[in-house]
Amino acid sequence: MIRTTSSLEQRLPSRRVSVRVRHARMTFDAILDEVGALGPFQVVLAVLMVSPRIMLPCNFLLNNFIAAVPPHRCDVSRWNASGNLGEAQKAAAAIPAGDDGEPRACRMFAEPRSRWSGNGSEATPTTECRHGWVYDNSTFSSTIVTEWDLVCDWKHLPQTTNTIFFVGVMLGSLVFGVLSDNYGRKWSLLASYVLSVMFGLASASANSYVVFAVLRFCCGAALAGISLISIILCVEWVDTPRRASMCVLGSLAWSLGNMLLAGLAFLVNAWRPLIVTVTAPLALAILTWWWVPESARWLLANGKVEKAHLYLDKCARANNRPKISSAVQLEALSSVEMSDKNKKYNFLHLFKTPKLRKISLVTGIAWYGTAVTYYGISLNLDGFGLNVYVTQFVYAAIEVPAKLLIYVLINRIGRRPCLVGTLVLTGTCIGINILVPTALWLVRSVVAILGKGLSEASFTTIFLYTTELYPTVLRQKGLGFTSVMSRLGVSAAPLLLLLEDTWTLLPQVVLCAGATFCGLAALALPETLDRRLPETIRDAEEPPGRSEGQEEVPLETKNAK
Repeated sequence: MIRTTSSLEQRLPSRRVSVRVRHARMTFDAILDEVGALGPFQVVLAVLMVSPRIMLPCNFLLNNFIAAVPPHRCDVSRWNASGNLGEAQKAAAAIPAGDDGEPRACRMFAEPRSRWSGNGSEATPTTECRHGWVYDNSTFSSTIVTEWDLVCDWKHLPQTTNTIFFVGVMLGSLVFGVLSDNYGRKWSLLASYVLSVMFGLASASANSYVVFAVLRFCCGAALAGISLISIILCVEWVDTPRRASMCVLGSLAWSLGNMLLAGLAFLVNAWRPLIVTVTAPLALAILTWWWVPESARWLLANGKVEKAHLYLDKCARANNRPKISSAVQLEALSSVEMSDKNKKYNFLHLFKTPKLRKISLVTGIAWYGTAVTYYGISLNLDGFGLNVYVTQFVYAAIEVPAKLLIYVLINRIGRRPCLVGTLVLTGTCIGINILVPTALWLVRSVVAILGKGLSEASFTTIFLYTTELYPTVLRQKGLGFTSVMSRLGVSAAPLLLLLEDTWTLLPQVVLCAGATFCGLAALALPETLDRRLPETIRDAEEPPGRSEGQEEVPLETKNAK
């Protein structure tokens, strides 16, 4: 007599157990494994995406050179004086000396003196520079400072240019986050390339400071798209074990560009030609854009199955792998055609569900802390007594070993311990320098350099970490949000250093506390090591044990015959 399942369940209730079984549907990583997760296709993509990234630091840190303030003093060539005096004698007699014995940069005597001793009396009335300034052009042949006399009463404007640029980057992060999530990575990347070249070249021909500042704002907004989309495309075309390699490769491109900037600025020390020099290579990126594939993950997550199939076939052909079989195609279609594939997402979706809300809040705090710490250290580091070009190169070179070390660690101990550790240790280095006397300059320099390397390592870690935390349908928006928090930190760093007027050590105390707090806050984030990228909001909300495409269902241990 054949017993029914229901009767068997009634007789054997204690023999029912819960075991894990795989979903019938296939994940994208499995599809990618069919066509090749790492091969010539991914190598070409990495070259196409990493090459333009080399020019990003050349633009992001360009203000260090084009807005440099050379030594200057009042122009006294038209100053009335009796006697046959040379330019140096006029300067010595017409300009009062400062506390360091050097001529003051912004003051001159109001009236000619009857006797020329070469040392002006401080009791003599002084006035602002009447006929402009004379600049020391031994290091820079021209900067925006010498072009528009941005000194003395206008001395805040050179650094304001940097703030304006990063506000543009902040806005661009939001805009390109929306564009790339709604209209695709590839077309958004093209818009970023074209706008970056257009605004970059236009800023080199600006005829006033106001026009220049507006164009730098627009240039920052355009460059934000390259910064975000280039890494996302690389990460979304490789499997889980190789995501870290792609992010570290992109980060090393930043360091290479950082070192390249020192050489370019040394060879081209006039600000207009220098802007053209660092902008022109992006025009080559526009030509190579035709070979850039759209993200298959994004296409599938948005229900564009036919286009995804086309790019996956191109990937298989380039990697010398067979095209997706019919059975795999059917499984892939059932897996990737999401029930909400036509839904449009906005930034509010980052905070609508519990886990994404926590991820967004904590990553925002961590990004802000990482950025303000990195730039706070960089702007407050006095250097090694070398010229500005050598110092720029050394600062960039320091980042390379830090990134190579973090590449090993993030694949061994995980993303979360690396982020927490680098931020807390950065705060520790800053704290040590608060306590070490200034007389021990060598110790302070070594500790500061170590802190800078650790802060750069935290940048490398958090970029990879963030791409793995957000689902495909919200990944660009998530990166756009965290980039905004980062740029707020960048903009706050120069303002933070002004706290020295209140207490010399106050900026270091704030940086130390901020880095430590943000590092400890990152403990609230889930670990993503060896986990597949979430595709939908539902994937991101699943418990960690189910993230590999598994679920628990009740099964009978045996079936009766």
